[in-house]
Amino acid sequence: MQEITSPGKSALNYGVAFGIIMILEFVVMYVLDINPQDAPLVGVIINVLNYVILPFAFIYLAANNFKLNFNKGFISLSETLKIGLTVCALAALMYGIFYLIFDIIVPEFKQELLSKIQEVTVKQTPSITSEQLKMSMKFVEMFMRPYVVIPFTILMYCVIGLIHALIVGLVIKKDKPAF
Repeated sequence: MQEITSPGKSALNYGVAFGIIMILEFVVMYVLDINPQDAPLVGVIINVLNYVILPFAFIYLAANNFKLNFNKGFISLSETLKIGLTVCALAALMYGIFYLIFDIIVPEFKQELLSKIQEVTVKQTPSITSEQLKMSMKFVEMFMRPYVVIPFTILMYCVIGLIHALIVGLVIKKDKPAF
């Protein structure tokens, strides 16, 4: 009997690698005290990496790995979509769990970040009233809570993974012959 590897299972290593890279980016930026508001180029680079380059690269690598090493040179669009969702959902879950642990270990991080966001908001919108600023900061603080961040991050990366997997799937798909 032939052993069959699922597309999602073959994508696990790539999802873990993607998650580790996102966590390392966060840690490096925190340790070096790099603020994307003060250095917008860094923020742009991190966003392009995390939302465009890395998801595409890891989905492509995982799909190609499945195609060549587990599926005899064939891969369907649906298998590529499974791989893309697995890679991105796993990476986002890892990042979300890391954020939760980091929030517990370093509680002052959230306050520092809120202060920086408030400072930037006042600088960008000097005519903002104190009530508007309070309302804005309450909204920001609500979205920084782990029980909001984790599901939102997973959902966002699943959508990103779906889009990238669709592109990768259209490029590398090779259906099995129907005989």
